[in-house]
Amino acid sequence: MSAAREEVLGRIRQALSRDPAGEIDIARSYRRTAALHGAELVDRFAERAEAYKATVLRVNAAGLADALERLRGRFVVPDDLPEEWLPPEFVRDHGQLGHRDLDAVDGVVTGCALALAETGTIVLDAGVGQGRRAITLLPDFHVCIVPVERIVASVPEAVAALRTSLPRPLTFMSGPSATSDIELNRVEGVHGPRRLEIIILGETPD
Repeated sequence: MSAAREEVLGRIRQALSRDPAGEIDIARSYRRTAALHGAELVDRFAERAEAYKATVLRVNAAGLADALERLRGRFVVPDDLPEEWLPPEFVRDHGQLGHRDLDAVDGVVTGCALALAETGTIVLDAGVGQGRRAITLLPDFHVCIVPVERIVASVPEAVAALRTSLPRPLTFMSGPSATSDIELNRVEGVHGPRRLEIIILGETPD
């Protein structure tokens, strides 16, 4: 074992021996909440998501079915997405669809765990209405339904709320998948959907 590795492990052992229960108070001087509420919170999320090239729609409960009805093609959905939301031609995923099948569909419709207003980010944790990770990474078009009550203001608020999601895998998505090469040429759709549409569901709070 190298001397450097032994030194690092030794320091970890020493720190743990002083606080075996892991109850050391950690000073958190960074800003942990944001002064965003009601309509301002929802507006900020929509604004930031659109800045990342996502398409954003706002509908109430009565308008959701119509918003999904306009989608054309073969869309896959998690097996526990509410029945009343979905057109009959959508394909429910029960784990039977392989990678080639998912790559061939026109898109996917899911819910989300949370959405972050300050960064325009949606968070998936493989929970209810979200399905397995493969169905949100392989199709080229992702339609994500975001209930207004799941929008939080800041990253620290989201991390605190997501503690109950662990140890499920978390996926943070800010706009469509994109990357750049060394010359800063933007390429979309490399590591996930090329198109992201967010449907904000519910009445905007006052």
